[in-house]
Amino acid sequence: MTILVIGATGRIGRHVVNQLIERNAKVRVLTRDAAKTSFPESVEIAQGELLDLDALRAAFKGVRTLFLLNAVTGDEFTQALITLNIAKEAGVERVVYLSVFNAENSVNVPHFAVKAGGERMLSEMGFSATILRPTYFIDNEIMIKDVVLNHGVYPMPIGSKGVAMVDARDIAEVAAIELIRRDQASELLPVETINLVGPDTLTGPKVAAIWSEVLGRDIVYGGDDPRGFEQNMASFMPKWTAYEMRLMAERYVTDGMIPNEGDVERLVAMLKRPLHSYREFAESLAWAS
Repeated sequence: MTILVIGATGRIGRHVVNQLIERNAKVRVLTRDAAKTSFPESVEIAQGELLDLDALRAAFKGVRTLFLLNAVTGDEFTQALITLNIAKEAGVERVVYLSVFNAENSVNVPHFAVKAGGERMLSEMGFSATILRPTYFIDNEIMIKDVVLNHGVYPMPIGSKGVAMVDARDIAEVAAIELIRRDQASELLPVETINLVGPDTLTGPKVAAIWSEVLGRDIVYGGDDPRGFEQNMASFMPKWTAYEMRLMAERYVTDGMIPNEGDVERLVAMLKRPLHSYREFAESLAWAS
């Protein structure tokens, strides 16, 4: 049977597809424009959008297991619920769903609240699901690379509580492991939640210190006020999205994203290797500049 990957063209999804191919899985991806994809020939391409019901139904034919990653959009919640309803209609009950760390505790952050709603639907409608709850993506730092390198400021207002940033490669590999496990199971497995975290819980000043060490010059932390962050984001993304990013940053400042006891050890045991660190990512970003 086939594993359908929704959200395959983004940073996480591409890694998921590659990890599944390495494990000899039969993979299909749903994409808006098949002509713009660059997946290996073994990957089946289904063209369409999540609110195009005919295309979505066609994409689910012959599928047993679903990986669902919803993009942050104004209609993200509708997309998520429609997709899961069509999956259920098609007889697809095995799902790996990309949620977010502590989704239920951030009800004022739209894309966090969406994930909490998706988790509830999976649980209450009888899906056999692994719910993946990643913290802040280390890979998001690509957006602020120029500010760090050219202005000497680490601008992300992540606060002083601590955020255990996670690498996209670790997220994707755990997702692939869970997709294969559920797809190959002889019977439906119970719902399980996995926190996806990094090896180090970092504060804003600590991240700035890492950059200082990597670059050999002082990098300062821009502070905990997300209002300036929102203004900067609004210069290159829709204002509603920038505001949502501010709400997310406010949660970093007030709550952090701190692993539970055993989260790191669980991931290391699953991956059979150490987790990728923030310092490793900063070094690779600096060397590529």
